[in-house]
Amino acid sequence: MNPLSSIESGLIHAAGALLSRRGTRASLLVLIYHRVLPSPDPMLPSEPDAATFARHMDLLAENFTVLPLRDGVARLRQGSLPARTACITFDDGYANNFTVATPILRERSLPATVFVAPGYLDGGCMFNDMIFEACRTAPEQVDLGPLGLGELALTDAAARIRAAQHIVDQWKYLPREERRKRAEQLAAHVGAAPNTGLMMTAQQVAQLPALGIEIGAHTLTHPILSRLPVDEARDEIVGSRQRLEEITGQPILSFAYPNGRPHRDYAREHVAIVREAGFELAVSTSWGAATARSDPFQIPRIAPWDKTPLRYAARMVNAYREREFVCV
Repeated sequence: MNPLSSIESGLIHAAGALLSRRGTRASLLVLIYHRVLPSPDPMLPSEPDAATFARHMDLLAENFTVLPLRDGVARLRQGSLPARTACITFDDGYANNFTVATPILRERSLPATVFVAPGYLDGGCMFNDMIFEACRTAPEQVDLGPLGLGELALTDAAARIRAAQHIVDQWKYLPREERRKRAEQLAAHVGAAPNTGLMMTAQQVAQLPALGIEIGAHTLTHPILSRLPVDEARDEIVGSRQRLEEITGQPILSFAYPNGRPHRDYAREHVAIVREAGFELAVSTSWGAATARSDPFQIPRIAPWDKTPLRYAARMVNAYREREFVCV
């Protein structure tokens, strides 16, 4: 990912200024990341490595006003947001948010928010990561008939990615216990050892606020809220806040809906629970820029997965035209 030329940077700056007004007509871009890898991983092509992420952050620092998420949303509602304003967020609580992303952010004095599912801290592994790790290490020909998946030919990284994503999509909306059980059976069937180093430790989470990183809640165990009884959904939402406040010693005021699609992954009752629990804001994965009309408990976000800086910047500028008002 080569740096932008001065001409390209100037064009992005000018286009952003044209499309992103300030004050009461402002739009806010909230970026969503998950992992920042030490080096490229063929099984995770959409996740930036450290060098790519550093260039993303250079582009942001040079062309946008980057605010802490809570400040950005508050100023959007107050009508005092600068033009070309962005916020940086991470979901889930991967260890490389601490070891790889945070040093890059600190070098550029950029704030960010990390939404953590504390049930996976200290050695946990989410079901989707178990599936990807199993497909990474499985033999090229594997019979998954006993798991209802048939025979798979995993001859290259692309085939392994397709297989893993297909399995995740099939199992994502199963009950939590069932999808985890199946992921564990898959790992055992192909002889994949559990990866206990993917997520942060509680100690790492506790250190992030002093490094300029806000901690937000992401439920305890990352369930699809719409698939839970309301009482269980409340326990997941409120419990994640309580646990993270115990870890950090600070109030947790931001929340991210797991998976995050309105109507499908969360519903009106979950928005009400988040509001009643004392959070100030919540983010979804509905695509687009937030405006003063956006529900502060359903802030949209964009996923900047482009490999070249010009496309990365163009995606962000174009998102200003995709203002999102979807509410459940």
